[in-house]
Amino acid sequence: MELDRISNLPSDVINKILSHLPIREAVRTSVLSSKWRNKSAMLTDLLFDERCTSDQNPKTFAGVVDHVLLGHISPIHTFRITHSRPQVGRDIDRWILHLSRNSIKELLLNIKCSGHRYKMPSCLFSCQDLIYLALYNCLLQPPSKFQGFRSLKICGLINVTLDQDGFENLIVCCPLLERLTLWRCDGLTQFKIDAPNLKYVHFTGVLEDVSLVNTLKLAEVHINLTANVANDQRQTAGSCRNLLNFFVHLPRIRCLRVKSNFLKYLAVGVLPGNLPQPCLYLNFFSIDLSFNDPKEISTVLCLLRSFPALKELEIWARNEYQAVVGEVNYGLDDNQNCQLTKLRIVKITGIFGAKAELDFIRFLLSSSPVLEKMTVKPAAANNFQVKMLLQKLLQFKRVSANAEIIYLDP
Repeated sequence: MELDRISNLPSDVINKILSHLPIREAVRTSVLSSKWRNKSAMLTDLLFDERCTSDQNPKTFAGVVDHVLLGHISPIHTFRITHSRPQVGRDIDRWILHLSRNSIKELLLNIKCSGHRYKMPSCLFSCQDLIYLALYNCLLQPPSKFQGFRSLKICGLINVTLDQDGFENLIVCCPLLERLTLWRCDGLTQFKIDAPNLKYVHFTGVLEDVSLVNTLKLAEVHINLTANVANDQRQTAGSCRNLLNFFVHLPRIRCLRVKSNFLKYLAVGVLPGNLPQPCLYLNFFSIDLSFNDPKEISTVLCLLRSFPALKELEIWARNEYQAVVGEVNYGLDDNQNCQLTKLRIVKITGIFGAKAELDFIRFLLSSSPVLEKMTVKPAAANNFQVKMLLQKLLQFKRVSANAEIIYLDP
């Protein structure tokens, strides 16, 4: 007989091969020979997706998961469910209880329950070896005596319902947390973060306030405020609390994305010329900016003056149908002139060629001595409008001899 080279591979190599197969196919290898009988039952990483079953029956899917878990004979480090069909709640309760007794380290549950969000069982909060946790479409209610996930480093909550106190307690009690993603979660009024080891945060949703406390290691921030709360805030005259409080605990930030209405939130109150403490390490800045709002433009100018290491700027024009009120002082003729001495790449998308947009572009070209490339993509392909826009851009003075303006057809 020919030599069975695959069966004679080291166990860790065989496990690696099986981990890349659909779980259904991995389990079938147990019938190959006595040598393969327990190979699939010793996998440490389990993924259950649409490939697990040949039909779309939730009961069939649940049967596959039960069969794998009951026959498993080694620790389970990673357990992921990404099946798109609704699952039965009591089945998930049983699976999580089983995992809580197996020192689970990585858990991803993309759960869909018809008509409501599935309530996570209390046994989840006893999984103290968790390093990675990602939950979708569920209700999270930590028990009052919950002491946190002491080993958790990565947490993602997507379409999850949880109250404010439960969220704050969850973050505070995860001392090793490094990456946090919250996407359209219900029940939160404030994004209050107290996490000394946090390095990355992404928030998309609706909030009344953002409060970062003890986040001195935070390097990458992405906040997408999907509703305008600035008009609802009752700020005292002259206060710019939102702007100052947001940046005071971000001394090491390197990448910042300000999306949708978050710039309006930062623009509340009377703005300073620049931040009290500059962000010395920030090199990438992406913003959604309404050129119809001089307050937003002034806020961006304040930030640009406070980002001395900025290398790449990305602007997405947010079109708002409102009259332009007031003028923006770019400080080109006085000592407030902002010199972007490190800026090399600029990308501007969605403009129409309005005066406010052109003034901002003129400011960037006249303030960036090492600029290499400015990419401009208009919002609409109006031939006459595009032609006029290009003519005006080419006429602007460029302080950088190497600055190239690239037009992208919308």
